[in-house]
Amino acid sequence: MGLLLWVHWEHLAPRMDEVLDTYARWGIKGIKVDFMNRDDQDMVAFYQRVAEATAKRHLLLDLHGAYVPAGLQRTYPNFITQEGVLGAEWNKMDRRITPRHNLMLPYTRMLAGPMDYTPGGFRNATPGDFEVRASMPLTQTTRGQALAMYVVYDSPLQMVSDDPSNYRGETGFDFVRRVPAAWDETRFLAGEPGEDIVLARRSGKAWYLGAMTSERARTEKVPLRFLPPGRWRATIWQDGEVVREVRRSTRSVTNADVRDPGAGAVRTRAFTPAHAKEDALT
Repeated sequence: MGLLLWVHWEHLAPRMDEVLDTYARWGIKGIKVDFMNRDDQDMVAFYQRVAEATAKRHLLLDLHGAYVPAGLQRTYPNFITQEGVLGAEWNKMDRRITPRHNLMLPYTRMLAGPMDYTPGGFRNATPGDFEVRASMPLTQTTRGQALAMYVVYDSPLQMVSDDPSNYRGETGFDFVRRVPAAWDETRFLAGEPGEDIVLARRSGKAWYLGAMTSERARTEKVPLRFLPPGRWRATIWQDGEVVREVRRSTRSVTNADVRDPGAGAVRTRAFTPAHAKEDALT
């Protein structure tokens, strides 16, 4: 476990070497730079300068309050994510973060590069019950969609963005605790912009499937052909009867099966005696 610091860019820019040397000396592992909020020539140069300076010191870099990625992460592997998205924090300010908005992002903004959306809002509400508030904000999503974001949205540095008290004893948080932030393989299985998406990602030998839908209910049958041969133990987190409920179940599946993932997330592991005890807990 390492510490990252949240940094205002105006504090960092005028004395970058001094500040970053101090952080490195403290043993800090990286920084989240925020509040740039523009994309003029001077700010683009600042991005380049801070990416190079943090790479030199082996510090992870996240640019929040940022414009859409322009490929800088291909030059500096320590630069792993940035905002440039109308993400979850906007629930504190207006009503635009709807399920449909969340279903446009995988087909638009996410194509440009890693997306620091800051998922993990567990104060879930229906659009009819939602109200804008700055303290303990609500989200217009089900708990199942909140979990599926950790699979669907690409960001090697993910967030649990809600208040810690909102996670204690809450259904679905066991999935957030175990879902990876980096992937070895990705398969697009189904979906339409603004309507729905089903995405499968592999980490090591485990597969994760994220399914999200907009305000309109639908049923989708998804073939599991992406799984290797053999029997697999699938653990399923799926929307319940109310907006903050998640039903968790397990079943044995093969790559010949077709299933309805609903709105939520699925984790599969090879079903062998060596894995049976662990899978019973996941």
